[in-house]
Amino acid sequence: MDQQPTNTPFTLNYGDSILYLQPSSADYIVSPKESREGTYTGFPEGIQIDEKTGAINVSKSETGLRYLITYVSPTGDSSQTKVVISGITFKDKLYYLSENDTIASPVYNASISRILPINGSVFDEGNTANSGGCSVKTTNGQINLAETVRNGVFGAVPTNDAKQEFDILYRLNDDSKKSLNKLRVKVYYYETTNDMTPDLIQTLQSRQDDGVFIGSRTMGISPSSTKALKAAKPRPPCIVVIAKK
Repeated sequence: MDQQPTNTPFTLNYGDSILYLQPSSADYIVSPKESREGTYTGFPEGIQIDEKTGAINVSKSETGLRYLITYVSPTGDSSQTKVVISGITFKDKLYYLSENDTIASPVYNASISRILPINGSVFDEGNTANSGGCSVKTTNGQINLAETVRNGVFGAVPTNDAKQEFDILYRLNDDSKKSLNKLRVKVYYYETTNDMTPDLIQTLQSRQDDGVFIGSRTMGISPSSTKALKAAKPRPPCIVVIAKK
């Protein structure tokens, strides 16, 4: 049998571009099809990867995001690949109540073009988000922001920079076999865009510069002049409710 030349370029490969949670009491680990000595890293923040073997702990990674995995050999050769940890997220977006822009829809497997499997899926299991006032539709995961405001999560009379975080537990009828999944979202309230705080604007700018957030270029936030130097933090997604445009 012919042997493969030792100088054949290494191509990092996990066998599939989408990795799904699995119902198991133990952590679900996915390793490269071929692991070589070197260093493995993942971008953005949120993926748990063994830097020596490249093994990804799917159970302990943030789901619903696309990650860039980079391998660097001891001699400096490198290879990259992208993987999605299956699940949902929400766009980083400004929603305008005065424009009747009040429904935040989940994004499936890091792409707005992928169809979310609705039939057989469950959203807000245990009623965690809804009991806290975040109006999540249990059949499709959509958040009704107008109703969330009416539920008083920002106070009886909403004030600028009021914010709340909610955990949404869900199960998807896909290759995850309805494994329990979780997403934390952060919802802000402002009267107008001029009332947004510098800290939030900087956060959105940094995320846009790093290119890790779905829909970031449609938020109306101008990119900052320099790329953020710190690691991109993709969670929680920022849902920003603006009363009037």
